[in-house]
Amino acid sequence: MRQARRKTGLSTRTRFTTMASAMALIAASMATALPARADDATIQKWIDDEFQPSTLSKEDQKKELQWFAKAAQPFKGMDINVVSETITTHEYESRTLAKAFTEITGIKVKHDIIQEGDVVEKLQTQMQSGKNVYDGWINDSDLIGTHFRYNQTIVLSDYMTGEGKDVTDPMLDVNDFIGKSFTTAPDGKLYQLPDQQFANLYWFRYDWFTNPDYKAKFKAKYGYDLGVPVNWSAYEDIAEFFTNDVKEINGVKVYGHMDYGKKDPSLGWRFTDAWLSMAGNGDKGIPNGLPVDEWGIRMEGCRPVGSSVERGGDVNGPAAVYAITKYLDWLKKYAPPQAQGMTFSEAGPVPAQGNIAQQIFWYTAFTADMVKPGIAVMNADGTPKWRMAPSPHGAYWRDGMKLGYQDAGSLTLLKSTPADRRKAAWLYLQFIVSKSVSLKKSHVGLTFIRESDIWDKSFTERAPKLGGLIEFYRSPARVQWTPTGNNVPDYPKLAQLWWQNIGDASSGAKTPQAAMDALAAAQDSVMERIEKSGAQGACGPKLNKKEKPEYWFAKAEKDGTIAPQRKLANEKPKGETVDYDTLIKSWPASPPKRAEAK
Repeated sequence: MRQARRKTGLSTRTRFTTMASAMALIAASMATALPARADDATIQKWIDDEFQPSTLSKEDQKKELQWFAKAAQPFKGMDINVVSETITTHEYESRTLAKAFTEITGIKVKHDIIQEGDVVEKLQTQMQSGKNVYDGWINDSDLIGTHFRYNQTIVLSDYMTGEGKDVTDPMLDVNDFIGKSFTTAPDGKLYQLPDQQFANLYWFRYDWFTNPDYKAKFKAKYGYDLGVPVNWSAYEDIAEFFTNDVKEINGVKVYGHMDYGKKDPSLGWRFTDAWLSMAGNGDKGIPNGLPVDEWGIRMEGCRPVGSSVERGGDVNGPAAVYAITKYLDWLKKYAPPQAQGMTFSEAGPVPAQGNIAQQIFWYTAFTADMVKPGIAVMNADGTPKWRMAPSPHGAYWRDGMKLGYQDAGSLTLLKSTPADRRKAAWLYLQFIVSKSVSLKKSHVGLTFIRESDIWDKSFTERAPKLGGLIEFYRSPARVQWTPTGNNVPDYPKLAQLWWQNIGDASSGAKTPQAAMDALAAAQDSVMERIEKSGAQGACGPKLNKKEKPEYWFAKAEKDGTIAPQRKLANEKPKGETVDYDTLIKSWPASPPKRAEAK
């Protein structure tokens, strides 16, 4: 009987256990199902409310965002820190995309927005100390030469197929990124991935340039048409014409040029952002001149070997001195008097006030602010009174050279970041450039990272209100605007030398030649210290011995290269212009065929 009771007891308990288990399973399935539906609802909300327009269908957007949610599961609840400089694109990422990422993945993101100089300083701190300051970085691709030499940066092309494969978006099409060549090192590997791009171009008042009276007067004086300047001679003639011939429009004093000249760190960007290349400094080569780049640094193989003319460089050669001389002349003669005491941020808004005819060095990042309704340079119908166009080149420039600067803030990971935090940060960094959000982000910040975004029909429709931005990015000319390249072995250390030395020329303390001689000596000194330290290994600097300039002039001529060039007998050839509308019509109206990735 005891045995029978035991059996009966077990049987009864089993029934209760079975019922309890069934109820638990139902409850568990409900608990599991509800968050899944909630996650899908959250994803759909972001797709519908924020991530339109898109180059993807809503269904494909949903698949990509579901992948992010699943890949992030091991890191759910983690807090990560990411940093970028202060521009509209990154403000959108910090304010909106970080929130979306957190809601979709459960990873909490603190995306700091700070000044560019502070980003570089904090990056240096982490690289030098080995302590994790930020988990993810968005820093300029200008640091590519620094990143690949110091061996402290994650090689993304290796990471995406190795350690980070499980957190690499299967829809990430690296070959669609228009700045891929900027972030590829001499070893052929990808160290950074572009997150935003903007160029510095030529900006001008289209309404003034098409005014029949001004056109007739200009041609009568200079013998050629008023239009987009192809060379610096034409730019100078146009600056002279509006400043001293036109003088006033509707009772307001007008100027033929705008720039800034205060001795301040932002003055360095004014020149390292490829001003010398526009003049014709350096050698042919895209994205950067070889063997000499637009910083005047000569490279042999992967080693920088000097920047002074005595060592085969070009930072103090005739082309560079010409570039600084023209900058100073135009600033003093044709810009508003207060421009000489302005910084980058102070000078930026001035063209929008309506009394500037043209600006040779104008960042397309200002486009969003320049198309605001009601400002002096906008028409009542929402179209701009201005246009942007390719920059004119200086007397030393030759076909095949780069022609200007393109900023490419890029996603970067450091080896000093713990592996799990690095993976979580990589998920966020990919999210902000994912196909699901990139086109929307382009519309907000008016910067581009993908070829497919540029050719989207939404931008074709919007192009007439953006002053030539879309036409330029679709044009074959775009490839001549590139960031600082691999020749620069330590961007943070070398970049700070520019504003200090060129500032002496801007203030009048030194002649352009003396200022560039000092810059060349300072750059060579920094590279010599790096060489002695051995910190950069086989691709670190190894300076050439000094020779007389004639040795290097003759060598360039013998080798069929360009830099350093001898001083030209005539640094102001005849001005040349092109009609803006004719130029635009000459560019392709359909996307180029993409080569298949190997």
